[in-house]
Amino acid sequence: MTHLPRSFRLKTLALSLTGLLTLVPQASAQQATTVRLGFFPNLTHAPALVGLERGLFQKAIGSAKLDARQFVSGTTLTEAFAAGQIDIAYVGPGPAISAAARGMPVQFLAGASEAGAVLVARKDSAIRSYKDLAGKIVAVPSLGNTQDISLRHILTEQGLKSKADGGSVTIVPIPPADTIAAFAGKRADATLVPEPWGAALEAQGHRVIGTEKTVWRGGKYPTTIVIVNAKFAQANPALVANFLKAHTAAVAFLTKSPAAAQSAVNAQLTKLTGEKLDLRVLQRAFARTRFTTTLDAEALKEYAALNVEAGYARSAPDLTPFFRK
Repeated sequence: MTHLPRSFRLKTLALSLTGLLTLVPQASAQQATTVRLGFFPNLTHAPALVGLERGLFQKAIGSAKLDARQFVSGTTLTEAFAAGQIDIAYVGPGPAISAAARGMPVQFLAGASEAGAVLVARKDSAIRSYKDLAGKIVAVPSLGNTQDISLRHILTEQGLKSKADGGSVTIVPIPPADTIAAFAGKRADATLVPEPWGAALEAQGHRVIGTEKTVWRGGKYPTTIVIVNAKFAQANPALVANFLKAHTAAVAFLTKSPAAAQSAVNAQLTKLTGEKLDLRVLQRAFARTRFTTTLDAEALKEYAALNVEAGYARSAPDLTPFFRK
């Protein structure tokens, strides 16, 4: 893999997303007949999975059609968002903040999940701690996504750098559901991956060297939030309000009925990925993930600073205007 210098990576990402902004269509004054929803097949997006599996979203938006689309990372999702292909989305704070910083018409609607990501080392590797990542290949869902930004912060704390920044750690993008095959093929030595894929790797004997609590802020950090196209929200306030009610119901179901919620999540993941997870794997993944509707403004501001540290933004934006009033 060719590794680009940080300055080039930043410039290229900025130019590509800025160009996509010109494609965003103007919102219609007439209520939308379709709501296009973006999400990932990860446990950290469990409110979306529950909302789909239990029909909560479709019921909430009434006669409008729900067009749910799955993505493998926040980077690809925000590209679709910028191109006007997504109205509401579940996405990590890193890509959401990048979208705000680059002038996309985005509003932060609600929290969805906290923590829920672990750093797993291949069982036949010599990695026992963060410092052992030196000279190794580490996978993230995509470059510029939330786990990528978190990984670069971990490296900075350990006095390490990615190869693209003059260090020894090779960072490669691998979709979370593909990390099991990547470990089997020795295409990565470790991965910072969202659940349930971390628990699935652990079940195969691979080692968790960084729990959700040691990744950042003692585990008290947003992993997924809900965003909306501001123009869509302005034109369709009732649809957005009803969607939020469904989201709130999904989070309540996840927290109050964990056994039933695990079954619903597993059913939806099976439909999306073709793989049904062992119940014990799912239970372990659930124990590392918290679900909430609260937006942690302070944590998001800190994440904006990490975005700068990672080289994906020149400065941290004032996020206040992007919170929905």
